[in-house]
Amino acid sequence: MGAEGILLAGAGRAILLQLADPAVGRGVAEHSTFTDRPINRLKGTLTYVYAVVYGTDEQLKEVRRRVNRAHVPVRRAADVNSPGYNAYDAELQLWVTATLYDTALTITEKIYGPLDDESADAMYRDYAKLGTALQLPEHKWPKDRAAFRRYWDERIRTLRADENAVRVGRGLLYPKRAAPWYRAIMPFARFLTAGLLPHQLRNDFGLPWSDNHERRFHRTMKALAVIYPKLPQRIRHGFKNYCLNQLETSPAQPR
Repeated sequence: MGAEGILLAGAGRAILLQLADPAVGRGVAEHSTFTDRPINRLKGTLTYVYAVVYGTDEQLKEVRRRVNRAHVPVRRAADVNSPGYNAYDAELQLWVTATLYDTALTITEKIYGPLDDESADAMYRDYAKLGTALQLPEHKWPKDRAAFRRYWDERIRTLRADENAVRVGRGLLYPKRAAPWYRAIMPFARFLTAGLLPHQLRNDFGLPWSDNHERRFHRTMKALAVIYPKLPQRIRHGFKNYCLNQLETSPAQPR
């Protein structure tokens, strides 16, 4: 399931959920320029996902090296102005991994319907690797899907986007210096992102929503559920194949 291109529909949701963790939001706000290069950032993240789940040992080694190198400067000791943050923090890596897994599951089930237990367990194990391939100890990843749901529901219940998260998130949602084609697709991307977010984060990030938006969102997802599975696999898995093919020849991108 992780190879399906339709998962790109959840990219905005995953990123905004990550930013809503205060430490992640502070780290990104102070160290990342991905609002100026959103496509590079998205490609980098998905290349990591694809390499961990589908790549060769050499591809996995390369993406781990790139991510760890990018994380080295993303740290700040607590002081009077900031509680601090550290990109190597296991709890933060757990949260980032959790957002990728829950978003992938959400999109998959909207397109293909609920997974059977065997498929769902396999998907859960695959996504655990995204964290444990870095600094997330295996025991930190919830032991099963039920434990994950308890962890997730507790985090979502109190999660709110602070000033840093909103500033970065709005810069991503309303790009000022992106290519014309990217700006052209952003209204639809914002619409999907808003429909997939928990309501309190939708409000925090200033994404408009109404009963009419809700009806349009459900119609859109139903249409995608009919159309997307009929596409040839070479199209559905095309972005995954492209990212892995580029991995060995492309230089690492800055964060």
